Amino acid sequence: MTNDPRILVLAFIGGTIPSLLWLWFWTKEEEKKPEPKGILTAVFILGMLAVIFVLPIEKFIQSNVASPELQFILWASAEEVIKYLAVMIVLFRTSYASAPIDWPIYLIAAAVGFAALENALFLIKPLSIGATTVGLLTGQLRFLGATLLHAVASGIVGVAIGLSMRMRVFKRKFYLLAGLILATTLHSVFNFFIIQTNRNTEGYFLEVLKVFSFLWVVTIILMLLFEKVRRMN
Repeated sequence: MTNDPRILVLAFIGGTIPSLLWLWFWTKEEEKKPEPKGILTAVFILGMLAVIFVLPIEKFIQSNVASPELQFILWASAEEVIKYLAVMIVLFRTSYASAPIDWPIYLIAAAVGFAALENALFLIKPLSIGATTVGLLTGQLRFLGATLLHAVASGIVGVAIGLSMRMRVFKRKFYLLAGLILATTLHSVFNFFIIQTNRNTEGYFLEVLKVFSFLWVVTIILMLLFEKVRRMN
């Protein structure tokens, strides 16, 4: 990793701006009662810090799990659980998430914060060797793919919590677990197919387009669920 402060700043900016754009997009979904900016900022920052805790966990999994498929699942599980915990650190025993729609908003804020630092780490290498074009392409692909993936996966968890907000404790726990399983499944499938497309140089962009199309279909479904949760307010 480079120690050049200019490269680090450029990578940080390049990783953060796409995440902030996605955060703006999702928070625009709830304009009637916007979340406190200070709390959203705290959740976003904790989402970024969550990367620091996830990396050693993922390295441990990579070193001790032989199956690539199981690695994908465990990596995705670790990321989804730690993003959820980042939100709970801020919201636990508070009234900030008083409406069902609040949960997906806060979960997405943590997710795009996580993606911001992750994106920055991916940009350091191409920028440090002067491959600016590669860095821009990487940033654009992660804006359309990985950053959106994090937002949608955590949004699923948030929607599950929002839908169960008026239910009894057991059902709320069941919905949370179901949301985490669905988010992990989506995350694992996306990662698996992205890795497969990287190995297949022939028809690379067509394969990437197929994977991104699947992600956008899931995004549309999540937006419909957003509307359902909003009506519960």
